[in-house]
Parts: sequence; structure tokens; C-alpha cells
Amino acid sequence: MEETILVGDDLMMGPPSPLIPPEIASHVLEGVDLCDGILRNLFLCLQINDIEPFCQDEIALYRQCAEKRDKELRQRLQDSERKLGMSMPSQEAKERSTQLESEVTLLERRLILASGTEGVEGFRERWSLHGRLTDTKKRLEALKQGMENRDKNEIVPDSNTKRRWFFW
Repeated sequence: MEETILVGDDLMMGPPSPLIPPEIASHVLEGVDLCDGILRNLFLCLQINDIEPFCQDEIALYRQCAEKRDKELRQRLQDSERKLGMSMPSQEAKERSTQLESEVTLLERRLILASGTEGVEGFRERWSLHGRLTDTKKRLEALKQGMENRDKNEIVPDSNTKRRWFFW
């Protein structure tokens, strides 16, 4: 039976943790386990033992907690953007959409530039940029869905209104 030893780079297996915009951070982060206690234990273990093989439980616990946290945060970010799209005044929602589109373009350009960076630093930069790009695209998509849902609700006439026809 083969034994796998986890190292710090194993924490970079999935996408990076999402960046939370300050304007919606309090709403998105409310009630989410940030894994800070587990991370503190991991750092303490690394400080005491000085190498990763002696901290396998802490690495595994943090990885599991971080994956759960990041999944929940991504869902909350998208829900928050969708709600903003539905509730913001139309002009502000369009401005936010334009802002997110320009952020996507900037991240795409930075990802292209990072493709020339070699080695571990290049990998980490591309990994981080790809995660941010994916998250930003999903936020933009959720915002647009919210805007479309609002537009559909505004356009639909009241079905309770009865039409009256007059014949002369």
C-alpha cells in the first residue's frame, strides 16, 4: 500500500479562494466558517515540527475546510450579484456589469502575459489569475441573470387586468 504525504502545495489543488469585493463582504462572509482556527493549528504544527510530514492531519483538515468554505463563498457571491442585479437601479446595475466586464478583460490580458512566466512562480500566478477570472465571469453572469429577471418582471403586464372590448 502506497502512502501519500501531503505538503503545502497540495493546498493549491483546486481553484484559489475567491476574492470578496468590499462592498458585499459583510453579507457574503456572514456565518461562514473561515477555517482560521484550523489554519492557526496548522501553522503552530509547522512551527513546532518544522516540516510538513508531521502535520498531515492539520493539512488534511485545513484542505477539507477550505474547499467547503470556498464552495460556499462562491455560491454566496453569485447569489449576492444576482440579487444586486434584481434590486439595483437599472443604470447602476449596467455600470456594475461594465465594471465586471472590464475586470474580466484585464484578468484575461494578465493571464496571457503570465503564460510567459516559467517555473513555480509562473504556475502560481497563472493558477491565481485563472481562479479570479473564473470567479469574476461567474459573478458577471449572475449579475446579468438578475438584471434579466428584473426586466422580465417589469415587462410582464398584470394578468389580473381584464380587457374590455368596445364594439360600435
